[in-house]
Amino acid sequence: MSQINESDTLNFQLRGSLSGNYQRGNVNVFTLRTKLDFSKKLLSNFVFKSQNNSLYQEFSQKKADNDIFSRNYLYFKPENKFYPFAIAYISTNYRRKIDFRYFAGAGLTYQLIANKKNTLKLSESIVYEETKFNTTSFNFPEYNGDNTINVWRNTLYLAGWHKLFDGKIKLFYDGYYQPAFSKMENFRTQFDIGIEIPIWKGLAFTSLFTQTRENVVSLTNRQIDENLTFGLSYSFKN
Repeated sequence: MSQINESDTLNFQLRGSLSGNYQRGNVNVFTLRTKLDFSKKLLSNFVFKSQNNSLYQEFSQKKADNDIFSRNYLYFKPENKFYPFAIAYISTNYRRKIDFRYFAGAGLTYQLIANKKNTLKLSESIVYEETKFNTTSFNFPEYNGDNTINVWRNTLYLAGWHKLFDGKIKLFYDGYYQPAFSKMENFRTQFDIGIEIPIWKGLAFTSLFTQTRENVVSLTNRQIDENLTFGLSYSFKN
């Protein structure tokens, strides 16, 4: 499938992609994007899944992005309709002046649809988050004066993938909404939607659109970012 499914009975799954761009002349541009997802069955009831992205980008030798984003899960009996999980995210974001962010917690997943052609899942979790910024000035004045923000968050997450036209196109998407318990203005959203077109033995063309919103940001940053990427991916399942 276009995304790794922790509920599959497979012992090991891996999916990676690499894309980049280099331009020189009137405008100098260099971009490199990587993605590596994998899952591994542990013992008989546990599955570990990790989804990892990186982005490096510079314009005329001036760095514009240097980011990592790692999502990690430990599931218990993910073949069930309801199953619990532990979660840990790690990220950095150069443009948003985020030096380091982590959050960790636990939750529950409900599989609304699970068959060979369609999968749809809904998750709910509670996490603790700490973000260290490279600034002390924010768009909401109550956060000014400190470069670290700590909050408890609720996370509502939706993910799905579907085989279309007899498997010739695979549509996949996910998104989450993360409000803080303490302050309603401190929320974050992300939505991804993409397609994958198989080429040959695990090799495929893939394209992904991502929109992220950080409601609490540095005074010099916008709240919404959007990215469209395309390239080749490789999947391996055992």
